Formats: sequence, C-alpha cells, structure tokens
Amino acid sequence: MRKLSVDEMDRMSVEEFRESEKFPFVIVLDNIRSLNNIGSFFRTADALRAEKIVLCGYTQAPPHREITRSALGAEMSVAWEKCPSAAEAVKILKSEGYKVWCVEQAEGSVLLQNFGPERGVPHAFVFGNEVEGVSEAAIAESDGCLEIPQFGTKHSFNVSVSAGIVLWDFVRRNIT
Repeated sequence: MRKLSVDEMDRMSVEEFRESEKFPFVIVLDNIRSLNNIGSFFRTADALRAEKIVLCGYTQAPPHREITRSALGAEMSVAWEKCPSAAEAVKILKSEGYKVWCVEQAEGSVLLQNFGPERGVPHAFVFGNEVEGVSEAAIAESDGCLEIPQFGTKHSFNVSVSAGIVLWDFVRRNIT
C-alpha cells in the first residue's frame, strides 16, 4: 500500500466543482469568530459537495488570508453568501423547503445516531459560535437540534470538527 499522489487522485477543477451536482445540504455559520474554523468549513463543504455556506452575523467572508490558509482554496469553489443573522437565514431556508437543524446540545435534541433525514428533502445545518454555540433565536426558528454523543470529560467538539462528523453522517446516508 502507498499514498496516492495528487495527480492520481483525479480531483475535479474549481469550474467542474461549481457545475457538479451537490448533495442537498447547506451550512449556516452563526457568528463563527475563528478565521481558521471558517476556512475549515469551506474545506469540508468542498470535500462533501455542499450546496453553499451562509455566513451569518460577524462571521468573516472571503477573501481573507487566514480563511485561505485553512481553506486551501476551497473558498474559490464553494458558493457562499452573507446574511445578517442565523435566525434570518433559517427563516429563508425554511421558506425554500429546507429542513433546518441546529447542531447544539439542547433540551429535546436528537442524538446524531437517531437522526433520520428525509430523503429527497434539502437540509440545512446551523453551527454556532465557539463559546456561545448556536443563538437561541436560530434554535427557535429551526426544526430541531442535533447532538453528537460525547463520552469524555469535555462537553464539546471544536465547531469545525462537529461539522465534519454531522455532515459526513448526512452525506453517508444519502449515498447508501
């Protein structure tokens, strides 16, 4: 066994990515403060072919050197837009037919392993601030909260790690 070279991976170009069919999900970022986390979201969105990222509140938008440092150019391939607040983004996405789930530890949350996304229905996933989490206003507008089970002494993952876990699970359920 050996590692593949970049040429052997046969990756699509930015233009091919933009034209490709996407998995039916949108990422909503609710006041993410770390530019490295924002860049990581762009990489994850590219790797899992998200429809777009909605940058809400004070979440910074590209171009920015620190975003590019962790996005490695994914900010050029993934569609994105700004919205004043995550609550407003949730309202808009719901009006467009999306099921919207906040990734948050909340009363009545659904554990990720028990989450059964509706096939054929587009979904949006809201990820919150590194300290405060998803805003109460966004939670109030959403269809529910998803929680990732944790078994150690800490009660949270880094927000971009949470995205990788939740979004891979959603995509996995859509390709099997």
